[in-house]
Amino acid sequence: MNITPVVKKFMKHRIRSIGQYADHAEDIQRGVLRRLLRAAEQTEYGRKYGFRDIRLYETFAQRVPLNDYESLKEYIDRMRHGESDVLWKGHTLWYAKSSGTTNDKSKFIPVTRRGLKHIHYAGGTDCVALYLHRHNPDSRLFEGKALILGGSHQPNCNLPESLVGDLSAILIENVSRFVNHFRVPSKATALLPDFEQKRLRIADEAIPQNVTNLSGVPSWMMSVIHSVLEKTGKTDLSQVWPNLEVFFHGGVAFTPYREQYRRLIPNPAMYYVETYNASEGFFGIQDDPLSTAMLLMIDYDVFYEFIPLEEVGTDNPHAVPLWEVETGRNYAMVITTSCGLWRYQLGDTVRFDSLKPYKFHITGRTKSFINAFGEELIVDNAEKGLQQACLETGAEVEEYTAAPVFMDADGHCRHQWLVEFRREPEDLQSFAQALDRALQTINSDYEAKRYKDLTLQCLEIVKARPGLFNAWLKSRGKLGGQHKVPRLSNNREIIEQILALNNEP
Repeated sequence: MNITPVVKKFMKHRIRSIGQYADHAEDIQRGVLRRLLRAAEQTEYGRKYGFRDIRLYETFAQRVPLNDYESLKEYIDRMRHGESDVLWKGHTLWYAKSSGTTNDKSKFIPVTRRGLKHIHYAGGTDCVALYLHRHNPDSRLFEGKALILGGSHQPNCNLPESLVGDLSAILIENVSRFVNHFRVPSKATALLPDFEQKRLRIADEAIPQNVTNLSGVPSWMMSVIHSVLEKTGKTDLSQVWPNLEVFFHGGVAFTPYREQYRRLIPNPAMYYVETYNASEGFFGIQDDPLSTAMLLMIDYDVFYEFIPLEEVGTDNPHAVPLWEVETGRNYAMVITTSCGLWRYQLGDTVRFDSLKPYKFHITGRTKSFINAFGEELIVDNAEKGLQQACLETGAEVEEYTAAPVFMDADGHCRHQWLVEFRREPEDLQSFAQALDRALQTINSDYEAKRYKDLTLQCLEIVKARPGLFNAWLKSRGKLGGQHKVPRLSNNREIIEQILALNNEP
């Protein structure tokens, strides 16, 4: 039985609400902030900064400091050990384990019951609503199952019902019966900690099902797809699941994987919907199949501010609210949420393409860039450059990371790229030259530093052995889930670790 038309009709009212984003963004966002302040005024943090007396954004920005994880860590640690009414009212039972801080420790992002409902699950619901109404009105999504990848969790500080782990695991653990009915694999399989064992189990459970949609991180979903194809002996996924119609993806940039997915799912009617969901919240959805920009979801329990990229790292960066951003500029995102994150610097950078409604692209991370020589290379540049190099050489990139070489034996400086190919180019030097040319076209600062090889030499490509990046993630206990390889680094710490593994016999 196909209940998709019923679900679509039920979600029509939500599409009308989203339609208000274009003309009422400031009013919506100011309302979100008021709700968050009222809900938290009796918390320790709310009393400290006088939330009860704050009525306007301008007062909020003056009174409450900008935060990062380190500045909230003491509060979060106390919450993890059972204290209530600290950053958010009541006890917070769930914590999403995220990538490390500057001290190379894990971050534990609080996930409140209200945050689950009004941020994370709201985003998942809107993904379906926007897909059914704006991407594929003829969808038969609910005629089959969703293959949803998740990480794992474990008890938190031995407290009853308190969990810490991947956000995806927390979402699966608390998912509604309705959603659970339409998903595979089983909860027991989805939450297995060993990803290598899990992907094989997922394949076994999913193969007999009528899978109509996929949800997950592109890199890890690719690993599951290969397991499915190996077990079935098929050459593409359409032969296994002929009714597969959409992949909801997020977590890493899709550009390096796009051609691989098109090859493994040759159905021209296949849809790909990008989402911006993180441990800290759910922020954006690709609402137009003809554009890769994502719609900023402004009526969840998330209040947004933005720091111009050139001010990141300065002593007193100036954050602006959503209604003061400009198109074409790179901003670092700052969020305030019902999970107790107050003026929290997320670490991601975005660029707005339109303001009515607010649509954006993720351009990188505030700590994921190369600016060793004034070239200001960001992840968005890297992804576009690799796409062009692959187009010119017929290569396919599986994973990569890059870092500066400050001075070699000849006194030369360059960028070094460690690349794991799914399909190797015929000539690595030709690939390097194509990537170098593309980066010069995309980034004028990089082009200037490459002028006559005076500051930077042509970049270097080092070929990674198959499975190298997964081996590095496994060595750090980060295989599977939402873990990802850092793309660009301004120092050589990460690339040297991975190179050492690459050189092992």
